[in-house]
Amino acid sequence: MPPLNDRDKAQLLRLARHAVEQCTLGRRPPAVEEPGEESLGAGCGAFVTLRKAGLLRGCIGHIEASTSLCQTVRECAAAAASRDPRFEPVTPLELADLHIEISVLSALTDIRPEEVEVGRHGLLISCDLHRGLLLPQVATQWRWDREQFLEQTCIKAGLPSDAWRQGARIQAFTAEVFGEPRGCPEVNTALGEARASRP
Repeated sequence: MPPLNDRDKAQLLRLARHAVEQCTLGRRPPAVEEPGEESLGAGCGAFVTLRKAGLLRGCIGHIEASTSLCQTVRECAAAAASRDPRFEPVTPLELADLHIEISVLSALTDIRPEEVEVGRHGLLISCDLHRGLLLPQVATQWRWDREQFLEQTCIKAGLPSDAWRQGARIQAFTAEVFGEPRGCPEVNTALGEARASRP
């Protein structure tokens, strides 16, 4: 897909923020109009990550998508706020403390273990019905080396940590990662409505 420019990224971040806001209020975000920009209309995988005080608060994504990137980001943002099974749903009063990050994925390619580059590649490891994915930034954040990254992706898939040595399929992708400026999220109406409704 064509590279994203700063305007594209800002639009996707606004869309994700609005979807999170509406979701926390129990509303369905309005349908996304088909974007005019070729980059935003492309069908590609994307993940939306929510963090609060630097800690993970939700992360949901699609490895591949047939809908526009705008639609994918909207759906993933709402799901990260409400349907990540690791966390309770986000509440409106948390909005001001959330930081939103979007990862736009390239196509998957098969890769040999020795070709994996930490910090550049994300990984999808699969075997039978087990699948696990980790984004490129995860390995960097945890300061894993190549073998640790492969092992942790296997564990994420529910496989033995050495499954990557035992014939599990290893696929790699790259990601264009961008997020809201730190300390100044675009919190709109939801926070005000939540405060107004408090006793």
